[in-house]
Amino acid sequence: MPRPARLTPSHDAPQDEPPADGRGYVLAGQRLVASALQPGLHVVATPIGALADITLRALETLAGAELVLCEDTRVTRKLVSHYGISTPLSAYHEHNAAEMRPKVLARLSQGGRIALVSDAGTPLVSDPGFKLVRDAVAAGAFVTTAPGASAVMAALVVSGLPTDRFFFEGFLPPKSHARQGRVAELSRIPATLVLFESGPRLAESLADLAAGLGPRPAAIAREMTKRFEQVRRGSLAELAAALAGEPAPKGEIALVIAPPSAEAPTAAEDVDALLTAALARVSVKDAVSEVSSASGVARREVYARALELTKARR
Repeated sequence: MPRPARLTPSHDAPQDEPPADGRGYVLAGQRLVASALQPGLHVVATPIGALADITLRALETLAGAELVLCEDTRVTRKLVSHYGISTPLSAYHEHNAAEMRPKVLARLSQGGRIALVSDAGTPLVSDPGFKLVRDAVAAGAFVTTAPGASAVMAALVVSGLPTDRFFFEGFLPPKSHARQGRVAELSRIPATLVLFESGPRLAESLADLAAGLGPRPAAIAREMTKRFEQVRRGSLAELAAALAGEPAPKGEIALVIAPPSAEAPTAAEDVDALLTAALARVSVKDAVSEVSSASGVARREVYARALELTKARR
């Protein structure tokens, strides 16, 4: 593993020979020379928003590598340019992974020093890096990581929800029927749920989650560590009702949902919020069925409330 670069040499430990090309990085106005990097695949976490969230070890690794594999070279170039890193970049994404992987493995077998990053956060979380790491391990290559920022962990720790056990789902299916089926499966998991979602699909997903999981506490974490960072908290029903009447939010979004044991008793306002969200996308009959099933409130009571809400909207 690389040792952190030093502004001044230490007399207590031997120094690695700097790379012949003098690669390094700039930090606080100082140009630092990267230490020799151990041959192998180095999985490097990068910031999810604020560039200052990069770690010293990540900078050392990116500067000391012979090649950096990234999802989008334009995105990663902004990061490495900011820190004065000149290591060559090469695209490695879901569309070229099958072609690129054998080439990368061949280079590793010859002693290559390669870093792998994603566009933001920790690689292998909702990106194609898993197969490369799997095959590198199988080939006997040295594999290590420079840990750091993670959108999953960032959303979890600011949500205010239980963190002792959590399940990362990634993105729900884009089609409503498949999404509802997956939500039904998730309802049985006894842990806090963490999901990713796009702005245009957030309202529909929240409605399906509210109908399938009931009035669980939840949090929407948007644009974490960025200038317009926002965290909205409430029950799934409340959030679904609020988003139903708003323009689709922009930016990166993570959704955190409390486990079943953290559900609050169903209150009248939760039923109203569930109904409001359901009525915005389905018929009264279907909305009543969804809300009655999710809340445990008798169908006749939910139906009566649905009629009242429908009249109020006219």
